[in-house]
Amino acid sequence: MRGDRLIFADIGFAVAAGGMLTLTGRNGAGKSTLMRMIAGLARPFAGEVRWRGEPIAADPDAFRAELLYAGHKDGMKPALTAAENLALAARLKGGGAADPQEALARFGIEGLADLPVGYMSAGQRRRVALSRLLIEPAALWLLDEPVTALDRDAVAALGGVMADHLSAGGLIVAATHTPLPGVEGEQFEITPPENIDDWYAEAED
Repeated sequence: MRGDRLIFADIGFAVAAGGMLTLTGRNGAGKSTLMRMIAGLARPFAGEVRWRGEPIAADPDAFRAELLYAGHKDGMKPALTAAENLALAARLKGGGAADPQEALARFGIEGLADLPVGYMSAGQRRRVALSRLLIEPAALWLLDEPVTALDRDAVAALGGVMADHLSAGGLIVAATHTPLPGVEGEQFEITPPENIDDWYAEAED
């Protein structure tokens, strides 16, 4: 639900270890809303999200410890350098699998490590934000429009990072219309619910 408006209904899917699910749908279909529900940042009107067979509401802290949610906004602190932003992210998550310089190098921006993020272009900021994928250990990656503002080289770098995560048994749910090189998975299209009036009538019974 968005306010009093039904966005989607009767949605169900599962993702296994090493698997990726790509959410597609027109603008306003509810992709970002669904991503926030999966992340536990919004509650569904009905139904539940499960992780390792249990509702995420049963132990939200344990779920968040295994989750990395990268929204369509970069979430970087503009006054901090790229390296400082990643070091902060690593501390908040309790450690990291790579140091900031190595993570930035995967996205081709190791030379920007000491530059405040506020001075960077949108594409550079996005690369810094995506470098978190290598800093914050998490089994489940939720990526909302991850290729926004990225050029071809950055998209290829992201595809490689995602492929490595899947090969290691990680899971990815991504909302994007852009194919990522080297990454394959299932697709789930979000479409407007049919017979909305009937759905409301059943919900009120």
